[in-house]
Amino acid sequence: VQLQAYGGGLVQAGGSLSLSCAASGRTFRSYAVGWFRQAPGKEHEFVAGISWRGITTSYANSVKGRFTISRDSAKNTAYLQMNSLKPEDTGVYFCAAGQQGIGTRTDQYDYWGQGTQVTVSS
Repeated sequence: VQLQAYGGGLVQAGGSLSLSCAASGRTFRSYAVGWFRQAPGKEHEFVAGISWRGITTSYANSVKGRFTISRDSAKNTAYLQMNSLKPEDTGVYFCAAGQQGIGTRTDQYDYWGQGTQVTVSS
């Protein structure tokens, strides 16, 4: 499975961005998907995850009520809709796919895309 995340950019606080994670490979639909972010000088932080069927989702407390994760298996794509963005949401956002179900640790995912930069100005 190869993943490519895109959709990042520069936005003012309170604004919105929509990230996409496009996957190659027919097996993508059988993988859970997670979004992580990494701020400068910090470790990867779990943001949101969705089960392979798209029925179960999980969010970091810091983004609950503001971010929404979804997936379209027919398009082999997962999404992260980010609303009410805050400066502390700034970072490089990565999507990952794994067979272990939704996990909050990076070692629970098997495949990673390159990151996309999200910058939220105050």
